[in-house]
Amino acid sequence: MKQLVALILCLVAATASADPVGRVLDSHVLPGFARLAKETASLAAAAEVGCDERDPDLRAALNGALRTWAGVSHLRFGPTEAENRAFALAFWPDSRGMTPKALAGLIAAEDPVVQDAQTFAQVSVAARGLYALEFLLYDEDPAGSDAYRCALIRAIARDSAGLAQAMAADWHDRYAALMRAPGPDSPYRSQDEAMQELFKALGTGLQITADLRLGRPMGTFDKPRPKRAEAWRAGLSLSLVIAALNSQKQLALMLAEGDAGLQERLGATFDRALASAAALDDPALAGVATPDGRVRVEALQQRVNEIRELVAQELGPELGVSAGFNALDGD
Repeated sequence: MKQLVALILCLVAATASADPVGRVLDSHVLPGFARLAKETASLAAAAEVGCDERDPDLRAALNGALRTWAGVSHLRFGPTEAENRAFALAFWPDSRGMTPKALAGLIAAEDPVVQDAQTFAQVSVAARGLYALEFLLYDEDPAGSDAYRCALIRAIARDSAGLAQAMAADWHDRYAALMRAPGPDSPYRSQDEAMQELFKALGTGLQITADLRLGRPMGTFDKPRPKRAEAWRAGLSLSLVIAALNSQKQLALMLAEGDAGLQERLGATFDRALASAAALDDPALAGVATPDGRVRVEALQQRVNEIRELVAQELGPELGVSAGFNALDGD
């Protein structure tokens, strides 16, 4: 009996090892988007219960959705990018300040577009999604009537939930199968190509964390830009860095599953970055405006870049793939 159990366990392990793409899909990608759909549905429900900007339950629901998005934001391909879903759900960075302008236009006109979900889905992506909602819920000087702002908050929350549900359903019902079975009917000709997509997603996520989540608020030494930090109004900037790193760590360790030594090195390098983030005690990364605070954020950025270097120099060759182009190229 013990021999039979051992044989079954060996077969299961061999099957899992033979299907690394399926393993990542089942343990990382699909659960991540299912959580995003759940969190944004909770956000929409919270907005229906109470649409006051200062409502703690509504703010908590938004914060949860933002953290969950950070955990899948590196998966910028397939259903995430289809129909501009990612831009509509998460229009950030907003380098031209389009979100406040777009929202101000809707509010000033009391545009009835908020009354119809299909019509609202056609408005500028700058006025949609989680970051538009963050602006509304944490704006210190809200404009317009209470009634219209309530309708706008509810419209954005419903739209965000719809976008996340569309991503999750598309991943579950269609795209995961295309990644599992490369060939003429799939975007991937081989499992190696599917693995390269996942490896590229890891590199994209780490680049977003280092260059955007940390690099943008740092600006330059003479001109720091703390208000370019992600979700700084909500005080979530550091929390989103940590959420992203934890998710990227999970993906990296899964991709390195065939090499225990590399897994250990990756885990240790991620843990150093996460410890550095936990020690910051700077929720909105506002400390970049001071010399000491900037040095601490730079140290965290360096830790993330150490992960990027290890991923490029060791994980890529281990998988037989290279990063190639990513979702940020050309931006």
